[in-house]
Amino acid sequence: MKKLTALMAAVTFTATAVSPASACTGISFIAKDGTRIQARTIEWSGYDLKAKLAVWPRGVKKTSYTPDGKNGLSWTTRYGVVGATTVMDEFITEGINEKGLSAGIFFFSHYGSLAPYNPKKAKQSVSDAELVPWILTNFATVDEVLKHLKKIDVIPIAKPDKNGNYNTGHWRIADASGRSVVLEITNKGERKIYENKVGVLTNSPSFAWHLSNLNNYINLMPGTVPEKTFGGANLFSLGSGSSLLGIPGDFTPPSRFVRAFFWLHGSRTPEDKYEAVTQAFHILNAFDIPIGAEFAPDQPIPNIPSATQVTCVSDNTHPTFYYRTMYNSQIRKVDLTKIDFKKVPYMVTALDEDPKEQIKERMF
Repeated sequence: MKKLTALMAAVTFTATAVSPASACTGISFIAKDGTRIQARTIEWSGYDLKAKLAVWPRGVKKTSYTPDGKNGLSWTTRYGVVGATTVMDEFITEGINEKGLSAGIFFFSHYGSLAPYNPKKAKQSVSDAELVPWILTNFATVDEVLKHLKKIDVIPIAKPDKNGNYNTGHWRIADASGRSVVLEITNKGERKIYENKVGVLTNSPSFAWHLSNLNNYINLMPGTVPEKTFGGANLFSLGSGSSLLGIPGDFTPPSRFVRAFFWLHGSRTPEDKYEAVTQAFHILNAFDIPIGAEFAPDQPIPNIPSATQVTCVSDNTHPTFYYRTMYNSQIRKVDLTKIDFKKVPYMVTALDEDPKEQIKERMF
């Protein structure tokens, strides 16, 4: 348990001014054929998260961690799930189930704040790191999730920060109907649910703050500013896309939210699921963070290829999980409709082969 707490404190739920950046960016949209897509990056610039591919069948008994050990809420998986884990095999960071329900946790430093764990309520407690798999293995729709969330305590398993807060993430939950919500837990346990109609999620501050902040960029729009004469000067654009001049380009969550909003809604609507998946990956290319860009010149830089360790795309309409990694840009696909979740074994395996084997030479 000490190892678990140390890992969680270091990686996911403790935020300080000098901590490695966790800069996840999420988008969602609908193709013309009705395909509904949820996509996101998983960032951590501190070290390799050892992300893995998880396949969970139906009928598996699970018990959540608490600060006392593995003695929290117990349940048996109702639905098969595929997703990406980080830190520990039990912790699915982003995934989708066979009914098309997807969920993911996004770092929410300084704002996410859980109530302290109450040992007397252990049997109704689910750790924040296991809320995603609890959701995906139990429910088929957002409505079901929201109904049953009221029956559990979402608890921390890491130590509190210097201010006594139990930092956590916030969660994106979406289903095959197209409904997408954001769950935020603040002020030591206060829960808020937001309908996500803009199709974007990043990190701190709150989702409501990000929506208000979009008003600061009302001058931006897709396209190119037409040539004009003003003040005796003939003014013209030096390149296409000048109507977006001034869009923020740094890695902070507010800037990524604004950038993702305009990239997403300025892009053409894809025709079908193939175009939707490829477009999702192309949009998220703009959020790939090269390792070292977030470190001061005198700080040591971890020996990993990128701060963007995994990029995931979930097709809620035809339940499918796609991903690529910092070691291999090739898109890989797991089609949940082709898996017999009654028979498939429980497995958590590497997302990649040996990283040194990823670049293949073509011979002619």
